[in-house]
Amino acid sequence: MPLRPLILLTTLLHVYIGLRLLPALAGGSVLLVMALVVSAATMPLPFASRRPGARRIGDGWKWIGLFCMGWFSSMFVLTIVRDAGLLVTWAVTLLSGWGIDWPRWLSKSAGAVPLVATAITAIGFLNARRTANVVRVDVPIQGLPAALDGFTIAQLSDIHVGPTIRRGYIQRIVDAVNGLGADMVAITGDLVDGTVPELRDHVEPLQGLRARHGTFVVTGNHEYYAGAHAWIAELRRLGLRVLLNEHVVLQTRSVKGAQTDEEVLESALVVAGVTDYTAVHFDAAHASDPQLALDGAPPMVHTRVLLAHQPRSAPAAAEAGYQLQISGHTHGGQFFPWNLFVPLQQPFTAGLHKLRQMWVYTSRGTGYWGPPKRIGAPSEITLLRLVPES
Repeated sequence: MPLRPLILLTTLLHVYIGLRLLPALAGGSVLLVMALVVSAATMPLPFASRRPGARRIGDGWKWIGLFCMGWFSSMFVLTIVRDAGLLVTWAVTLLSGWGIDWPRWLSKSAGAVPLVATAITAIGFLNARRTANVVRVDVPIQGLPAALDGFTIAQLSDIHVGPTIRRGYIQRIVDAVNGLGADMVAITGDLVDGTVPELRDHVEPLQGLRARHGTFVVTGNHEYYAGAHAWIAELRRLGLRVLLNEHVVLQTRSVKGAQTDEEVLESALVVAGVTDYTAVHFDAAHASDPQLALDGAPPMVHTRVLLAHQPRSAPAAAEAGYQLQISGHTHGGQFFPWNLFVPLQQPFTAGLHKLRQMWVYTSRGTGYWGPPKRIGAPSEITLLRLVPES
């Protein structure tokens, strides 16, 4: 949506909140008016600064705008809930003849909305800003070669380096991943929300990621908003392997139970990566194609893992013969009510699911987008372990 209509819409919604709450408040109305004015004025700032030729806006103002966005979201939802509750209460009293102290009921419910919204936003802020916990997931693969039993993939997704996620936040993630000793690291898109010149220094810690087979990256839709070609070049400069509808073959060796060199087990894992599902709208040459990503892969290797930003790449991946797709994009909904809308666009919201013969793991994301707020959808660093299907 263009910026001006968006500003008009959010302003009107702030006015709606004020009209519904302020007349019923016995006290604190001045504070609520000030909070609504600050929220309406600062919410557009993080987006206005991205327009071509726009004046640079300090990160502090972006912080305030994004925090207010999270607060406003809860305020709007709770105001709607309050209005619905008042309507139900009015209907019940009308039909039953029960008496109710309406002035007191209106005042108490109006006062509760900003208090609850502020508490939810504060809790969501703490959840979003902490370093993501490690989520360990075993993925049972049919016919998994013995040499791949226990192969681990550390997944990072949807970090969204930008106005509020900076170098220190990234360094903490890198330190946590390096402590896992994973066989490979997969970054499944939406790494950045900004251009290379803006964010180069903040992304730089990723070159410190350590894994036996290295770090592999696929693009998400936000890379294309921010200039995908420049970011692909920058990530490659940092030593990360960006997979654009292509694959690598990882040779693995296992010495479990081996007494001699002849008993050492060897196998190979095909790790493929596709461009974002919507990349074709930005560059026709980047049309996402799970089948093309296997072009030239050795036919005897049947253990195939696909890195794809969006879960909705899964039907094409299952058709191409992958055993596992690793995705992100959804943030697990991040916070209510947006979690209700994710299933309208994506087949999976979070966790491990089966599509025909292929597993799909969808991360809730390692960072967050927009408001620094997570409720009911904790961020995660995922450690996926391949195990034989029993």
